[in-house]
Amino acid sequence: MELLEQYRVNPKKFLLKQFKPDDRSARTGDKESDASLLAELTHQINLRQDILHAEGKHKVLLILQGMDTSGKDGTVKHVFSACDPLGIRLASFKAPSADELAHDYLWRVHHQVPTKGELTIFNRSHYEDVLIVKVHDWIDDAECQRRYQQINDFERTLSETGTTIIKCFLHISKDEQKERLQERLDDPTKHWKFNPKDLEERALWDRYMEAYELALKETSTKYAPWYVIPADSKTNRNLLVSQILLEALNQLPLAYPAKPKAWDKLTIE
Repeated sequence: MELLEQYRVNPKKFLLKQFKPDDRSARTGDKESDASLLAELTHQINLRQDILHAEGKHKVLLILQGMDTSGKDGTVKHVFSACDPLGIRLASFKAPSADELAHDYLWRVHHQVPTKGELTIFNRSHYEDVLIVKVHDWIDDAECQRRYQQINDFERTLSETGTTIIKCFLHISKDEQKERLQERLDDPTKHWKFNPKDLEERALWDRYMEAYELALKETSTKYAPWYVIPADSKTNRNLLVSQILLEALNQLPLAYPAKPKAWDKLTIE
């Protein structure tokens, strides 16, 4: 789809500044129409995911990355609002535990990849290991380049063994993040979401944008493409992610399992 291709990262000519966080081109211009469109998209996702789960043949991995408050949780809530939880799994990656640190950085991630018939959502992912660690200079440029290659090899392995990979960078502006952080401070129902450390990471905004630009450029591949999702508008974000995911599901040769011939002789008393 032409609309979606404009958000796909082309590593040969990718510049993050060319993608505007306040882009609303996925919206219809009318709130009721937007809601109706999202409802239809989520319904179609549910229909396709039901076949995916029943067939037990294909695997789908949706990766959501973004700055704090970019809407990773909200995307999951809205995009999968119509889905039966059977066959869907969410994996959230926070600071690694001591046990995880004792292994290579991909160990905890490989453990969470989808099984046959499963759609798995990564809320953050192995990309933390080329983002926050690079921004804070916990790894040098040479190690970061090695990790890009290791990640590409890892995702190639997943792809070649039957996993469809969709990667979405939820792109918000610094001003929009400020408003969302302030809302978390002001709204008692959102205090639990606020973490003072988010302000420390916000102070490194420019470095994060540089790290994201390089990571997306180095790891957007034919078998595991990145999409930059303008996310200042939550509705625009939800519509785009839904469309990208549905398109990926529609490209899979999904079919409900056929009834075994032996069952034709069965009778139920």
